[in-house]
Amino acid sequence: MEELVYFDPVGHEAHFEAGHPERPERVETIKKTLWESGLWEDFLKIDPYEITENLMHGIHEEIYLTKLEKVCCLGQHYDMDTYTTPASWALANNDEGGAIAIDDYVWTRKAKRGFALTRPPGHHASANRAMGFCLLNNAALAAEYLIREQDAKRVAIIDIDLHHGNGTQDIFYKRGDVVYLSTHQFPHYPGTGALNETGYGNGEMTTVNIPMPPMSGDSAFLIAFVEIILPMLDRFRAEMLLISYGFDSHFRDPLGYLLLTSGGYAQIVDLLTGWADENCSGRIALCLEGGYDLDAANSCSLAVVAALLGLSLDDFVDQSPTPEGENWKSMVEHARRIWDV
Repeated sequence: MEELVYFDPVGHEAHFEAGHPERPERVETIKKTLWESGLWEDFLKIDPYEITENLMHGIHEEIYLTKLEKVCCLGQHYDMDTYTTPASWALANNDEGGAIAIDDYVWTRKAKRGFALTRPPGHHASANRAMGFCLLNNAALAAEYLIREQDAKRVAIIDIDLHHGNGTQDIFYKRGDVVYLSTHQFPHYPGTGALNETGYGNGEMTTVNIPMPPMSGDSAFLIAFVEIILPMLDRFRAEMLLISYGFDSHFRDPLGYLLLTSGGYAQIVDLLTGWADENCSGRIALCLEGGYDLDAANSCSLAVVAALLGLSLDDFVDQSPTPEGENWKSMVEHARRIWDV
């Protein structure tokens, strides 16, 4: 069994717009840092899987896919924030195949852990639209693959991006086979992810939102994970953990006001790997979402890979220059009452 496998999105540099925060350096910086730390070169990089139409249509509507392909072919903006180039359609499909390949390797125990450096990101992409820099929903398609092709019954997606993954939530909101758990700044783009958004119909109580007020940091996140998210994973009996990893909750990120440190990221992933080892044969994999400060990309990604590998976390202790607020405490207490934990 491989200790860790990566998906490297070869050619992703062709998805690029001058001056846009979602830029190729996000991935290249992570790769350089991991290589310099000895955490890249010796680990297997796997090729993306081919995606069937049936699988793709299980997540995204056909009319949307047709529109998106045409927009990409013309290199137009899908909306004000979300650009494409003529290479973007193929690269987005490549991302999907990479996320699926990583999760398949981990599910079938060919690898202990996995990390897909997916770019463009995915968690804002819904069944019928692109938004928020996202074209296709990588985590959602990977979860759908596990359910359709590997007979998984209960998959958990844990989203630690600064922004709420409204696309992922919407896709699974009425389903009972995927639990979506998100920590995110609130209020903030895209305006979704309130505490009372808990699912509907067959999906009732399988959406868990932890909306962090600005100035929440390590203490808020760790308490939320220990007191709410891990107990909800116990309740759901998840068979695999898919982590939508955005490093934009870090205090350096220019698009938000959360104060998570790289050490906080390491502790979160350490908690989740520990849960996975005890409850689902160690099945845990990450796919990259947002994050726009390159120093944060360095420190946070090194920290989460160290946590995936069970290495010492003592070195990941950068300190936010801004003291944490305390508004998160009432939110966490409210969330505990909603979820009875």
